[in-house]
Amino acid sequence: MKLRPILRNMLYGLAVLGAAGTHPAAAAADAGLSAAVQSPGRQAKFVARDAMRHPAEELAFFGLRPDADVVEIWPGGGYWTEILAPYLAAHGTYTVALENDAPSEPAKTTFRQKYAGKPGYTRLHYTILDRGETDIAPPGSADFVLTFRNVHNWMGEGYADAAFAAFFRALKPGGTLGVEEHRGLASEPQDPKADSGYVRQDYTIALAQKAGFVLAGSSELDANPKDTKKWPKGVWTLPPSFALGAVDHAKYAAIGEADNFILKFRKP
Repeated sequence: MKLRPILRNMLYGLAVLGAAGTHPAAAAADAGLSAAVQSPGRQAKFVARDAMRHPAEELAFFGLRPDADVVEIWPGGGYWTEILAPYLAAHGTYTVALENDAPSEPAKTTFRQKYAGKPGYTRLHYTILDRGETDIAPPGSADFVLTFRNVHNWMGEGYADAAFAAFFRALKPGGTLGVEEHRGLASEPQDPKADSGYVRQDYTIALAQKAGFVLAGSSELDANPKDTKKWPKGVWTLPPSFALGAVDHAKYAAIGEADNFILKFRKP
């Protein structure tokens, strides 16, 4: 008998029950999240990662509701966008905070074009989070601010404190900040630039607490004990990046995606 799937399902059930106890609209969250995750409209490359990323369980852990005002920070290729946008389309609000485009890297412009006019994405809103641009939402307007595997980027660019302050400012009192990040080794000092892509869990907690947040919970849904954090190209050595290309590809595929922590914070 495999205990990991059983424990994961128990955690998911407890998370959904906990969310349902705090808001009437959360009673339908289980079915709504399942439908969004199982939607045939999602890209196959994203669906293939669900076994390691546990999207429904993670969002349930955060207590997400279908009528919530949600801001996602730096959505990358749109893995979470293809779940959150349809899930929130009928009753909620979904805002994506992007970086400013650089002339040499128009990835964010491409992101906008990707979902323009697409059914289920007509209520997708955009703001900016970048150096010196932190008005991600009107102050006190968001129920949730969510960010997935991005803390190392803001550390590398030197404005992690400003980013967390922006999250705090955007949230309503009682609002939730959900953070997922590659877990660095607790036995080693934190590189302030996080060049490897790994961030110590306690370091992230300290960043959030400095901004005024209270830690409300943590989850091991995305833990991976095979990840030693000692790779030639940092976290990008592992899937889905495979920074070394064909070199030891099978080895890194067997290890899987990075060891990630999930943290839930509350704005008092």
